[in-house]
Amino acid sequence: MSANEELPALSAVELRRRIGSKEISPVELLEACIARIERINPAVNAVTAVCYDRARKEAKAAEQAVVKGAPLGLLHGLPTGIKDLDDTGGLLTTYGSPLYREFVPEHDGAMVARVRAAGAIVVGKTNVPEFGAGANSRNFVWGATGNPFDPMLNAGGSSGGSAVALATDMLPVCTGSDTGGSLRIPAAICGVVGFRPSPGLVPVERRGLGWTPISVVGPMGRTVADTALLMAAQAAMDDCDPLSYPVDGREFAVPEPRDLGSLRVAYTEDFGVSPVDRAIRGVFREKIAACKHLFRSCDEKTFDFGEADRCFDVIRALNYAARYRDAYEKDPASLGPNVRANYELSAKMSLADVAWAHTEQTRIFRRFQQTFREYDLVLAPTTPVSPFPWSQLYLSEMDGKPLRNYYHWLSLTYVTTLATNPAIALPCGVDHKGMPFGLQVVAPFRADRALFAASHAMEQAFEAIPALRRPVPDVSRLSRPTPELVSIVTHAPERSVATAARPH
Repeated sequence: MSANEELPALSAVELRRRIGSKEISPVELLEACIARIERINPAVNAVTAVCYDRARKEAKAAEQAVVKGAPLGLLHGLPTGIKDLDDTGGLLTTYGSPLYREFVPEHDGAMVARVRAAGAIVVGKTNVPEFGAGANSRNFVWGATGNPFDPMLNAGGSSGGSAVALATDMLPVCTGSDTGGSLRIPAAICGVVGFRPSPGLVPVERRGLGWTPISVVGPMGRTVADTALLMAAQAAMDDCDPLSYPVDGREFAVPEPRDLGSLRVAYTEDFGVSPVDRAIRGVFREKIAACKHLFRSCDEKTFDFGEADRCFDVIRALNYAARYRDAYEKDPASLGPNVRANYELSAKMSLADVAWAHTEQTRIFRRFQQTFREYDLVLAPTTPVSPFPWSQLYLSEMDGKPLRNYYHWLSLTYVTTLATNPAIALPCGVDHKGMPFGLQVVAPFRADRALFAASHAMEQAFEAIPALRRPVPDVSRLSRPTPELVSIVTHAPERSVATAARPH
């Protein structure tokens, strides 16, 4: 393997350092990433629409800026993948929907513009479920994304393509978003890092209900430091988002040192409300036993999340009512089953339901914050099961018991969404089936920098403990295409673009 072929496996932080010191050129890094995408992507189907010609021009310009000694952005010269829910000017943006299979935005969305302004070079889009609904990145435009540890298994969602592109070293940084766990779940089951920031820290232009804090955009990376570097470029105040507030994103660029021995940690298998497979409960207890000595204290904690499931149902459905009413009323068949299910749930709700849900979310928020009067962090599993086949649209039962709806299996992450605390999915060894296990780490209200510091220290400590070390996929097993992943595209239903409503 040549030196250039090894470049994509380096951390984003190290690649940015080498670009700044003229040890490598943005041009050679881009070409190495493109070569890796061409070789590995057919096996996992993570990267969708690409813009190689434009990226090559931008890489050449980035190289010239380094040569001339011009000021360089935080992400200068780093090839980047953008989740296909965010608009990219001049580059196909489908939202995973056949309604938008030919849609090319005129302008970048706000977050994409900031990432590009920081010097990142957008190489392509990364796969998602249709309109981001669900935690299985498959759709009738691009097909399914396979898990890098076994392409026939689920890669998670809705930021599944980004997680897989990172895990296989196709790209050094990728963007994501999170409502019920879409940054955390794919990161957890692909062995990378996904950070759900506090609402408003990274402005969201495409959130239709601007004052509802459950949907955020944020960073993903192979390491905590890489993820923090991307966050530094994303965080800002922007009048497109009424929840945004003044922040100096550069404060996130390098995680602060943190002594794990000073931290008081609480842990829970299920937050008192979430379904979790018996085997995963056992794995989680083993992980806690392997890491609890690192902290000042590590105590099991009981939580009261009230009627979190019903609360999330209403607030999530409210967002779908705002986004998809026009499309549904024109032609329900124009929307996929997950999107239809959400909209139909919303249509049955009353103003009293909405008022109750926001009141219940406030109660959940206030109770959960009391935890951090005694503890610095809360640890929990990120996902309740080992990855299942991607051909199964969602998980319908667990331990022989039926689940409430197609997203009930995401409860471990959507309960923390309701609380609005920052949370990270941190690689933590493998589960009972040898698949990546992600530890969900939750910090106090708006303590995003503290969460980066603590999770960075945990990541470093985990590296010395074999049972907790980040797993890495064997990419040599990904040398052949997986035609099953794109076969579902041939069965796509016909949908008229005329029925489409922008999902913003």
